[in-house]
Amino acid sequence: MINSTHIASAFDRDLEAIQAMIMKMGGMVEEAIENATEALTEGDTELAASTRLADKEIDALEEKVNEEAARVIALRQPIATDLRTVLTIFRIAAALERVGDYAKNIAKRTEIIYDLSPIEGATLSLKRMSRAVQIMLKDVLDAYIQRDADLALDVRARDAEVDQMYNALFREFLTHMMEDPRNITACMHLHFMAKNIERMGDLVTGISEQVIYLVTGEMPDEDRKKADYTSTARGGVVS
Repeated sequence: MINSTHIASAFDRDLEAIQAMIMKMGGMVEEAIENATEALTEGDTELAASTRLADKEIDALEEKVNEEAARVIALRQPIATDLRTVLTIFRIAAALERVGDYAKNIAKRTEIIYDLSPIEGATLSLKRMSRAVQIMLKDVLDAYIQRDADLALDVRARDAEVDQMYNALFREFLTHMMEDPRNITACMHLHFMAKNIERMGDLVTGISEQVIYLVTGEMPDEDRKKADYTSTARGGVVS
């Protein structure tokens, strides 16, 4: 006869190992955001290049998380809350990988705009916006580990602040471009960076919703109101 207690403890060990990988991945993504932002504000093209290359490690870790999570489903056949936990891991890993991609895109554009005329105050505004997302990410990972739905709800609400910062930057870049056409190239790159950060906020918000679902068994009741009015399409302009 199969010992159900043994199966349960084996599942718990497997789950702890996967969750440790998720937290490692989250830490790597936090570092990618911080390094991409520092490279931008300091004009550090070497740091930008290393940040871009480091994204491969995040991608590789996501693959490992997915492989281990799939193995757990195949071997342990979890049900109910246990299955919900494993499915949440898949979704969180995918979101973290995409946040890493956006950090990589910021680093890539930093290397491009290095020789362009600077736009006064833009990099500091982007740094402030990026820092807000980085704190959201740290808090949502804490919410995941602690199974704290209230903290996850708080993170979800904070995305509106990121949207507002993006809206302000969007208007600022338009003004610079209208005042002097020579600013167009730099402002376009800076706008794409701002959009990348705004999308990071969306992904972190998605993680918060997954945490809420994990803890309560239900997604948040109300649709999250987006404060980004610059476009109705949510397609991917990320390159």
